[in-house]
Amino acid sequence: MKKIFYKMQSNLKLMRCINFFSLFILFICPLIAQNDISNRIKVDGVLAVIGDYVILDSDIDKTLVEMKSQGISTNGISRCQLLGKLMEDKLYAHHAIQDSLEISVEEIYSSVDQIIDNFTQQLGSIEKVLEFYNKEDESTFRQEIFELNKVQKLSSMMQAQIVEDVEVTPEEVRIFFESIPKNELPTFGTELEISQIVIEPEVGIQEKERVINQLKVFREDVLERGSSFASKAILYSQDPGSRSTGGKYTLNRKRPRMVKEFRDEAFSLEEGEISKPFKTDFGWHILMVDKIRGQEVDVRHILLTPKIELSQLKEAKTKLDTLRNRLINDEISFKDAALELSDEKETKYNGGVLINPQTGDTRFELTNLDPVLYSQIRNLRDGEISLPIIEEERSGLKKYKILKVSNRFDEHIADYYLDYSRIKSLALKEKQLNLIKDWMSDKIESTYVNVNSENRLCEFKNNWIKK
Repeated sequence: MKKIFYKMQSNLKLMRCINFFSLFILFICPLIAQNDISNRIKVDGVLAVIGDYVILDSDIDKTLVEMKSQGISTNGISRCQLLGKLMEDKLYAHHAIQDSLEISVEEIYSSVDQIIDNFTQQLGSIEKVLEFYNKEDESTFRQEIFELNKVQKLSSMMQAQIVEDVEVTPEEVRIFFESIPKNELPTFGTELEISQIVIEPEVGIQEKERVINQLKVFREDVLERGSSFASKAILYSQDPGSRSTGGKYTLNRKRPRMVKEFRDEAFSLEEGEISKPFKTDFGWHILMVDKIRGQEVDVRHILLTPKIELSQLKEAKTKLDTLRNRLINDEISFKDAALELSDEKETKYNGGVLINPQTGDTRFELTNLDPVLYSQIRNLRDGEISLPIIEEERSGLKKYKILKVSNRFDEHIADYYLDYSRIKSLALKEKQLNLIKDWMSDKIESTYVNVNSENRLCEFKNNWIKK
């Protein structure tokens, strides 16, 4: 078990460094045109060729320089490790193309825009950015960033496809746990189960009609007058997570994302169709399907959040104050109160218990708790109910909630029955890693790979030299 933990931590450390500085790789070294193998090999500083991709010596040098300049330690990360990770990424990207995995060019260009904007804010102007990265013009700079982001996107898509159907049975989880030596069982830190009840302010009838009518107008403008849905989203949507990309999201049938009402609308429409206004916990939406690609659907949406009057907000707080007093006086249980009165669909049918989005179970490790949530429960004793807390969504929607630490699990050595969900997650991760390892081994054998002579002495974890 410890070996699995150490291996995963080592991989994550290397991936964090690569992801953080990969944007610099192509900024500082030029792209190399690759038309055929003979042209690619005869280039100064070529460390390796993976399928249709070239890795340059400067890719390693400049990455290390930038890591040090940002104060990130490179101790324990060798040039061979960096090269190995870069080769893995190129192999994934190469086979993503071979398997015809489709990427959203528009989404990548949007990411490029955000990156350029961030650099410009940091350095003051686009001219200073180009000077800093030694680039002649903005167009070339943008294209280089685009190519890098494209490789990263293809790599992540290929990895996701490899493991998307992997599951573990209860028997596999049991075998995995029993294979761990007793003296290597991990110690799990203190964990909490947290429950909440949410009360949303009532939206006035006129305000509700205003929002719905506005969305109907947007819909008619697109369908009948040829307006751009993306432009409408950029101008009017109150979803900060998608507004800059024209309201765009990519959904996968096998990997649920977004709330149920949103998914139901997305998967019920044909390409080019626009939904009628529909409600979620975040407000009111209209949604258009851009493209359907097998299990994936590209959609755009516009979110409008109704305005809440101060009197309506106070009314919600008063309602929650009254409920809290009833709970303290044991007039009603927290579980029953959540079921009867909470406005949050995701938790009300579970007695108000929060689900940890990282693990899928009901426990939150105290040391990894979200800072905002931690600040809200840190002074609560077990079983104590908080005062009403106002919460504002990124969309601007405001609501009140009360919280309770409903269960506590002190630090302990892993127990099969007590920690089944976490052990299952580890068993699944090991199975996924083994599958990726087998895929990597098979694809290295069937893909053109050439590592220059100076790097053939590297102890790669994969058989890049094809011994």
